[in-house]
Amino acid sequence: MKFTGYAALVGILTILAIGTVAPSPSWAVDRAEGEETARLLAKLLKAGRLVIEQNQLLIDDPHKGDKGFTPEVFEQQLIHEFRQQTGIDLSKLQSTPASLAVPPLAKELLPAFVLASKDVVRDAQVVINQRGIGYKNFIPATYGSQASARFSKQSRVRLKQTTLGPRNPKNEPDDYEASVLKWLSGRPRAEAYVSELTDQGQTLRVVMPIYYVPACLTCHGEPKGDLDISGYPKEGHREGDLAGAITVTAPLSLR
Repeated sequence: MKFTGYAALVGILTILAIGTVAPSPSWAVDRAEGEETARLLAKLLKAGRLVIEQNQLLIDDPHKGDKGFTPEVFEQQLIHEFRQQTGIDLSKLQSTPASLAVPPLAKELLPAFVLASKDVVRDAQVVINQRGIGYKNFIPATYGSQASARFSKQSRVRLKQTTLGPRNPKNEPDDYEASVLKWLSGRPRAEAYVSELTDQGQTLRVVMPIYYVPACLTCHGEPKGDLDISGYPKEGHREGDLAGAITVTAPLSLR
């Protein structure tokens, strides 16, 4: 399900992101290819967040040293989760059936994001495998921010997580994002994304919302104001509340 244009915001639950990119001189992508690639990148980031969430108890086990949650194990689980959500097998991406319509740009960028994600998990091994410490602050949001930043530095496409009142200042929304997030926060959940052209049609922005699930509420739920395991006050959210969004910004051309 997709929506286009600012006016469509009146009836959807998604937001837009404003970002910068550094395209190469030869960069030229049509809207359909860019939009589908952006949607798949957002889906892949959401899948990676879910894999971290599913392994949270293992990561935070203070009694275990080597957790066995290696970059390779993470990759296998990420590929599995993404295949469950989209039907696309990242391990056989170049031979994906035509019926799944994976655009050429996605075949280039999806593996790049997997590599960036593996690097994040690799860098976190010392923390993950530390015995005697429970909460390690390697959570879905931490992974998402780090993987997005690493991928964006290496790509012509920018990924970002954003939310109102973020704990990580890097996820701070701009004025426009904040206004839309406030509008969205009191409305029911919807599985949708928005696609919009900016910069005289040269930049494509695609955004996919994120909603709170039960595992998130340990830190972000009730009672509001109580300190969570990381020392932050809980926000008092409930399952299904808007948690924020994954935003993807990509150039279409350099006209």
